[in-house]
Amino acid sequence: MASTNFMFVGPNTKLPFILILLLAIFLCSESRLDHGLLQETNMTLYIHDYFSGPNTTSIAIGVPSDDHWVVNSFGTMYCTDNPVTEAPEADSDYVGRAQGTFVSSAMDGSNSQVVMSIAFETNEFRGSTLQIQGAGPQMQSVKEVSVLSGTGAFRYARGFATFETIFYDRAANYSVVEWNITMEHY
Repeated sequence: MASTNFMFVGPNTKLPFILILLLAIFLCSESRLDHGLLQETNMTLYIHDYFSGPNTTSIAIGVPSDDHWVVNSFGTMYCTDNPVTEAPEADSDYVGRAQGTFVSSAMDGSNSQVVMSIAFETNEFRGSTLQIQGAGPQMQSVKEVSVLSGTGAFRYARGFATFETIFYDRAANYSVVEWNITMEHY
């Protein structure tokens, strides 16, 4: 029986064939992502936090072992559903809701774990969300956390957010927190 030799079969042609195959896979996967569509968005939002009264938007969850609520006591947890606006004034343009939890997660009270979704209800971002998470040092005036993901206009979002309390009314148990968000998304 006669043997047939193929041009691409043999011990000396396997490596080039594998390299060409890997290159083709890489090029095809890169073209589908289309990195030219990646955009950076910077925004400043204001979260209004009401700790008491008829408009309470942040509540403590559970009871610590010593029945003493202090924001930096280990295990203290708050659930929030705060209004978000475009400016620091409570009557400025409404954007949506900041919903999530804050937990004092360090034994010495030095950090709180932030897990939050910003749900946009108005403007061009209506129906979109941002997912934010991270450890925020309690005693620092400006805290930084990660933007992990998003939906709608912010699909595949990644970046960071800084936040700081810019107004606090102790008598009314009300504060305004400024969030500066920098992210990339498709």
